[in-house]
Amino acid sequence: MRPLSRLSLAALMLTVLGGIAVPAAGAGVATVYPDVETPSLYDDEAGGDANGDDPAIWVDPSDSEDSVVIATAKKGGLYVYDLDGQQLQHLPAPAAPGPDDEAGRFNNVDVAYGFGGRDLAIVSDRGRDTLRIYAISHGHLTDVTDPAAPFVFNTTQQQVNDAETAYGLAAWKDSTGTYALVSRRHKTSVGLVKLLAKPGGKIGYQLVRTLTLPNSFTLPNGQTWSPCLEPDEQAQVEGMVVDQERDVLYAAQEDVGIWRMRADLTGTPVLVDKVREYGVPGTYDPATEECTPGADPGYGGTHLTADAEGLTIYYREDGKGYLLASSQGDNTFAVYRREGSNAYLGQFRIGEANGIDGSEVSDGSTVLNVPLGEFDEGMFIAHDGVNTPATADRENTNFKFADWGDIADELDLDVDTDGWDPRD
Repeated sequence: MRPLSRLSLAALMLTVLGGIAVPAAGAGVATVYPDVETPSLYDDEAGGDANGDDPAIWVDPSDSEDSVVIATAKKGGLYVYDLDGQQLQHLPAPAAPGPDDEAGRFNNVDVAYGFGGRDLAIVSDRGRDTLRIYAISHGHLTDVTDPAAPFVFNTTQQQVNDAETAYGLAAWKDSTGTYALVSRRHKTSVGLVKLLAKPGGKIGYQLVRTLTLPNSFTLPNGQTWSPCLEPDEQAQVEGMVVDQERDVLYAAQEDVGIWRMRADLTGTPVLVDKVREYGVPGTYDPATEECTPGADPGYGGTHLTADAEGLTIYYREDGKGYLLASSQGDNTFAVYRREGSNAYLGQFRIGEANGIDGSEVSDGSTVLNVPLGEFDEGMFIAHDGVNTPATADRENTNFKFADWGDIADELDLDVDTDGWDPRD
């Protein structure tokens, strides 16, 4: 996610920018209302530099009402909430290893079940270029990261300080082991990282292979296009999710669109959908640190407004279900079929109701089909990047919880609470 000042498109009105018409978030889009929100996180010294980003759900094996939501807050570390949105635990990000080095900065989180008999929360530490791994027991998290765990992508601390580090993350488990798919900040690469049991109950990991997505594309008119970014930056991936039954990874390349590929990072990726801005030329202005777009050649998609962000899957039986994607630039969420060629099904937004504001500029999101306490038809959770009430000079973020049944009703989708168990 870019800072708010660098968003290329307004989110609450019809905006025409460089010939791109972007509909208002509510125009022709279903509205779903949140039932619960978490406490405000403030990205300043008084708030512990906490900036919400990505949520995951851990399902309690004995009582679904005791399930918890685990959420990253960048320099603020990791927060654990109950299903009413109340904070249960806070785990700080690691300190910087040296006075001139980067401190921990937790970016994305996912849950893996049954690694050596333990459930795990796996976190990408973008500040330290590592994974942090936490054992989950009765909803309580304990850090079990191997102290000797290596950098994910870099070899020296100086390289880590340059911030081309572990970024997006999705967990995956198959017959060969438990893995994390990890993207790299400011690069187009995605790495396959295998978790390893270490002495004393600690958990380490090793990078197995990487896959590099394109940074430039040949357009139908024969011209070559690359997204307009800061010098030395490439079109990075953040939002990712693995279809656990198909061993398929979906990866959101923020300024490009959504890719589908094998989770083991072999084979050829397929671009499932494009952002509206795909193919639009741009000129970077170092004075403003922004891009001025040119005329739209008309090669972009119609469902996603950059950035393409959080991805999550709602599972149904017989291989059916839905892929959901955060369309950050217009504050909506696009829904695609999980099966087949991922046909587009519709769009919704999280609106304001009953004293809870909606979700805007959303990064991470997650959905689960199983009943969770009062969310008896499943739960959808979205990061809110512009939480209210707004406070001068304090960036305010949190997470919104909505009932899947409400989303299904609005978009004529199915509810299937028995179609999948994340522990299977």
